[in-house]
Amino acid sequence: MHLIDTHVHLNFDIFQSDLATVRSQWQAAGVVHLVHSCVHPGEFSSIQAIAHQIPELSFAVGLHPLDADQWNHQTAETIRSLASSDSKVVAIGEMGLDFYKANNYEQQHLVFETQLSVASELDLPVIIHCRDAASQVREVLQKWRHVKGERVRGVMHCWGGTPEETQWFLDLGFHISFSGTVTFKNAKAIQAAAAMVSSDRLLIETDCPFLAPVPKRGERRNEPSYVRYVAEQLARLRGETVEAIAAQTTRNACELFGLTL
Repeated sequence: MHLIDTHVHLNFDIFQSDLATVRSQWQAAGVVHLVHSCVHPGEFSSIQAIAHQIPELSFAVGLHPLDADQWNHQTAETIRSLASSDSKVVAIGEMGLDFYKANNYEQQHLVFETQLSVASELDLPVIIHCRDAASQVREVLQKWRHVKGERVRGVMHCWGGTPEETQWFLDLGFHISFSGTVTFKNAKAIQAAAAMVSSDRLLIETDCPFLAPVPKRGERRNEPSYVRYVAEQLARLRGETVEAIAAQTTRNACELFGLTL
């Protein structure tokens, strides 16, 4: 059984001392590929170094919405240049809107839309972070599609929306990725969303080192090997085998990110 963890942060300090062991554990769990996200282009060199040590790791470059105040007139060109510099870059992101922890609406919109433009120019998918901003993210993507006449492809990562909100992004052609939050006891809306996503748009992730799934919830860090628990929960919610979930999400990840296993 093969699994792909479509969203990790392995360059964080919490993995520095034992990354080789963590890798052995994800390999033992059947994780055959990972996509490393990026919260700031300043991380590029550290992520790139890890990606070139680990053949099964691809990565992205972008600016997280909570870092939108660090955007300047050169940032778009930096992202464009870095993304073009390495064939292991498979996406732009993570980008998006987060109005749970910040209210700099105009700045976040500017940064989001400019990164969508970079992704469109480079024909790369986007990794979207969306928190307390589903309607606003939808509006941006609808404008991009209907006013600009361009269809952006990508994934709503670590999805936490309702079934109705989920359908908005399915209708826009997006993939939906579920993390350890789908295993949480009270995550009823997320679980309902996970049950209704069409099979060809479904992805799984850990978002490690955050959001460890049940039964590992409460541990000091999440790890890529734990993505199996996300797959098992999706299998329960959807009435499918974990092998079927693994095969479908692996196929979807390969298609979206252009991965070759």
